[in-house]
Amino acid sequence: MDRYPPIAEHGLIGDLQTAALVTSRGVVDWFAAPRFDSPSIFAALLDQDRGGYFRIASADPDASCKQLYYPDTAILVTRFMSPDGVGEVLDWMPPHTGRAPAVRHTLIRTVRTVRGTVRFDMECRPRFDYGRAAHRLELDPGVAVFRAPGVCAHLQSTFPVERDGDDVRGSVTLAVGEAAAVVLTVRGADAQAPPPLSVDGITHQLWDAADFWQSWVRGSNYRGRWPDMVNRSAITLKLLTYAPTGAPVAAATMGLPEQVGGERNWDYRYTWVRDGSLSVRALLDLGFVEEATAFTHWLGDRLRESTGKDGEPLQIMYRVDGEPLLTEEILGHLEGYRGSAPVRLGNAAADQLQLDIYGEALYALSEGREIAVQAGYRAWKVLSRTLDWLSDSWDRPDEGIWETRGGRQDFTYSRIMCWSAFDRGLRLAAEFSRPADIDRWTKTRDAILYQVMERGWSESHQAYVQHYGDDAVLDASLLLMPRVGFVAPKDPSWLSTLDAMDRTLVSDSLVYRYDPAASPDGLRGSEGTFSLCTFLYVDALARAGRLRPARYTFEKMHTYANHVGLFAEEVGPSGEQLGNFPQAFTHLSLIMAASTLDEALDRQRG
Repeated sequence: MDRYPPIAEHGLIGDLQTAALVTSRGVVDWFAAPRFDSPSIFAALLDQDRGGYFRIASADPDASCKQLYYPDTAILVTRFMSPDGVGEVLDWMPPHTGRAPAVRHTLIRTVRTVRGTVRFDMECRPRFDYGRAAHRLELDPGVAVFRAPGVCAHLQSTFPVERDGDDVRGSVTLAVGEAAAVVLTVRGADAQAPPPLSVDGITHQLWDAADFWQSWVRGSNYRGRWPDMVNRSAITLKLLTYAPTGAPVAAATMGLPEQVGGERNWDYRYTWVRDGSLSVRALLDLGFVEEATAFTHWLGDRLRESTGKDGEPLQIMYRVDGEPLLTEEILGHLEGYRGSAPVRLGNAAADQLQLDIYGEALYALSEGREIAVQAGYRAWKVLSRTLDWLSDSWDRPDEGIWETRGGRQDFTYSRIMCWSAFDRGLRLAAEFSRPADIDRWTKTRDAILYQVMERGWSESHQAYVQHYGDDAVLDASLLLMPRVGFVAPKDPSWLSTLDAMDRTLVSDSLVYRYDPAASPDGLRGSEGTFSLCTFLYVDALARAGRLRPARYTFEKMHTYANHVGLFAEEVGPSGEQLGNFPQAFTHLSLIMAASTLDEALDRQRG
């Protein structure tokens, strides 16, 4: 068996403050606690030998496996089928919805046999702090305590476990109708130990978790053609959001490669202003006003703090609690997924200049009266001050949306989103009668538009291009141009841009971000098609009235989802999922594309 399962062979569980990945063969090979961005406890996904894992599976190595979610929940079912019987492992984490960080984080794994007789084997081998911190084991009947600096992990089991060095293992044989449970609780060194294990209590927690998720999904107002994919994407976005602050992380993982064996291996367990801002529209499309509003409050706090460098109001990303320091370091002791090194902790892109984030931030703050009407006078002063700063700062080269490390350029997308910032700001000032330097903002908005039209347009390609001074490079980020209103969706210049993208960036309906060979980004290697861009392509096609290719692309993209409906960042040349997993950007863009395409198809039918 491959030491590293395919990235797609995982399901996601979480408690709204952290998350874990479970392989389709019952192995927890990624789990960080107490938060998404905390040091890992299990990280075999990044190093099978040093990372640590938590395995519960059929003792029959030839048993076939199937993994699924209990409908409309984040409860994961892994089923093992063999000639002797059929057994299941149910994995979930009780959700913490409060504004305070939870004291304990609990990963519950119940096992049961539904046909015949099945023996289950269990191994729990934690490796704290990305495998850098040693731990000691205290073993009592039914309870194993793993102690490492600053953290404890309690393993409670309804069947006997035995010591295996500083780890534990055990097994249990269950006949039809019988069940057992193993519960791992992570807490701080000074926090109270978990209560004794109760099988009845676990059953109640299971149904409480199912009721929570199904009740939440019922709050969606989506009534379109793809409810299963949209609901799963919504649950995934919810799972990737840190409940105490309302801040979504870009992905649950770090270090998973955009090219196996390559160096494009980033830490995505942080909150990007761009990603979170675009998620607001996706959440509002579904009717989840509370979640959308929570992020705008988090975003407003960042603007009030003005934590960016060199006087900038924002930096591009933060930790989930708003902490701006994300120093990047290399974890040289980890071999990386299938040898994809280096494994990076933290993210140096936090120090980049990416001017487009102001457009996305204003986009989020202006979407829907449910949010915009709540902005009081002090909040408006902060927003107004931000646009005054941008009036002096928009016309600068930056690193752009894709966080390239090949030097700053005059990126067309960055200029367009600066235009969008002023466009949204002017609308808000008019709609809510707020004081603003209207004349200055208007002149700046118009100057940006004139500049993009003159310098961001290629006559030879009849298309808008990635950056000024190079008319040979197209960029899929520009697919957002009609959504933000910079061009009309059926403008001839936009339709010819779509045609040019189809010729150069689209491969069998899947979309690349750009061509690194034509536009060097400072990194070695290549990457797959970018799933976010494919869904943005669907959105743009639908807006342009090209409904047949839009629907074909959307339906085909569904076939690249994994077995439980999750997407990573990219799709590789052989159809494999690449990059950190699951990626929030992909799932929020799926929701956006579904909403736009549904509306366009309904209009056509009408």
